[in-house]
Amino acid sequence: MIIEAGLQSCHWGYFDASLDPVATVASGSEVTMNSVSGGKAMLPGEGFHVPPELLALQAAGEPTAPGHILTGPVAVDGAMPGDVLQVDILDVQLRQDWGYNFIRPLSGTLPLDFDETHKVIIPLDRDRNEATMPWGLKLRLAPFFGVMAVAPPPAWGRISTIEPRAHGGNLDNKELVAGTTLYLPVHTEGALFSCGDGHGVQGDGEVCVTAIETALQGRFRLTTRRDLDITYPEAETPTHYITMGMHPDLDVCVEIALRRMISVVSQRVGITRAEAYMLCSLAGDLRITQSVNREKGVHMMMSKSHLA
Repeated sequence: MIIEAGLQSCHWGYFDASLDPVATVASGSEVTMNSVSGGKAMLPGEGFHVPPELLALQAAGEPTAPGHILTGPVAVDGAMPGDVLQVDILDVQLRQDWGYNFIRPLSGTLPLDFDETHKVIIPLDRDRNEATMPWGLKLRLAPFFGVMAVAPPPAWGRISTIEPRAHGGNLDNKELVAGTTLYLPVHTEGALFSCGDGHGVQGDGEVCVTAIETALQGRFRLTTRRDLDITYPEAETPTHYITMGMHPDLDVCVEIALRRMISVVSQRVGITRAEAYMLCSLAGDLRITQSVNREKGVHMMMSKSHLA
């Protein structure tokens, strides 16, 4: 099944558990989802491919508050609150030959250091898997979706896509490329999975607010799990387990991600929490996921080889 981006399949700037699904799939099904990104001010000008559905969404009206264009939601038949949605990220591909990056005043990790908006259009070469920066530097691409989420708890109502929270959302975790798996706790019937905020490449921190923002196609396998005790987003790569923490205070982010990794290690290895705390100090890696979304992010990585 392919979910195209467009007026009937995208929501711009918000999550809401009351959204009707654009499609429903059985647990364990694969679904391909196309995304677009950016308002009119981010268009590249002549010489680049602009997906027509992006122009249609812009013409229909942009939100007054910042937010992402998300494709979905896709319901998983039978998923219920208390379950976990396993999102296997099978493939991620570029959908256009450009991306954008911008700095604006009062935003980013250094909100007072830059008093003018700076925007650049960055050519992307899918065949070479590289981006060309304005000064000629070639950056290797590692595309991923900055936003992947289930619907938030219904009691939260309509919330912004900007802040990452317990349902996932604007995680901006550069580890979540093709070949990795994201685990999201389900808060409403059907789970209601959405994705967007395509990134061509991003550093840990995403310090100026934007990565190389672009349109992507993702292929996912969506599976309902009832055998996992996961109440907060977690992930795994082929080599590492990842726990996450989101909070306005980076110190608190560290504590959340670390406590969750202590639990993962102690449960998987069968050691005490004190012993797991020691192992996290010796072999765990804390990284700043992003420092710009009000609810900041930290993730901790632990090699699977230490948990055999």
